[in-house]
Amino acid sequence: MIVEIDTGGAVPVYEQIRAQLATMIETGLLPAGRQLPPVRQLAADLGLAVNTAARAYRELEAAGLVTSRVRHGTVVADRSTLSRTQIAERLRDAAAEYAAIAQRLGVPGEQAHAAVLRALQARATGTPTA
Repeated sequence: MIVEIDTGGAVPVYEQIRAQLATMIETGLLPAGRQLPPVRQLAADLGLAVNTAARAYRELEAAGLVTSRVRHGTVVADRSTLSRTQIAERLRDAAAEYAAIAQRLGVPGEQAHAAVLRALQARATGTPTA
């Protein structure tokens, strides 16, 4: 699992970790049941405080993306058990994040919308996006 952080960036480090792991989970790169590294190991690998990595995991757990159990660690949650509300919340959050990225890049709304439609079509047909 590769997570890259920018300690000098405007986005808090825990949020960078959370966002990258969330993306890996949402795209299936980290499938349901996959064990995540222990908090202490993740912190050591990234050269961070344990509390920073722990906060990222707590945020992922609060979003229903992972489950944590003492002595069993943290694993990617089975998304088939999500409620409609949880699904709507995740979709809203992902859309807000995408919109923020598009805005930072200076991409007009129509172009950003078209990119999403192309990506959805590509996923539905199994063709790569250009």
